[in-house]
Amino acid sequence: MSYSIFLLRFVDGEVVALDAERFRQLTEPYIVAGGPKEGFSQLRAEDGGGADLYHASQAEDGMSSVMATHFARGAMSGVLTRLAAALGASIVPQDGGALIFHEDDHVIFPRSSRRRRLL
Repeated sequence: MSYSIFLLRFVDGEVVALDAERFRQLTEPYIVAGGPKEGFSQLRAEDGGGADLYHASQAEDGMSSVMATHFARGAMSGVLTRLAAALGASIVPQDGGALIFHEDDHVIFPRSSRRRRLL
């Protein structure tokens, strides 16, 4: 059984593209299989923990979203958190709630769905 989280970027209440080049730069040191061009990246953190990332690139538009699954606690949680923050994204778990990193995002989610705001 796996659990998925989504990295989504919002502007004016709408999901907008993530910067594909920034994504590549930030994930490159951790990639052990796949890569941005394949739409799938398997990552491995310093402590051995991993994650599978699924992502679709749309040319100039960037990436619509990133889904992380099979991710380990520990260092990989930090990698995913830093990735979301650097991309201007929020982390949205499959079962609701959200972790937001940017002050402007707090108006997008109803108070009941916000887990906590990290600034």
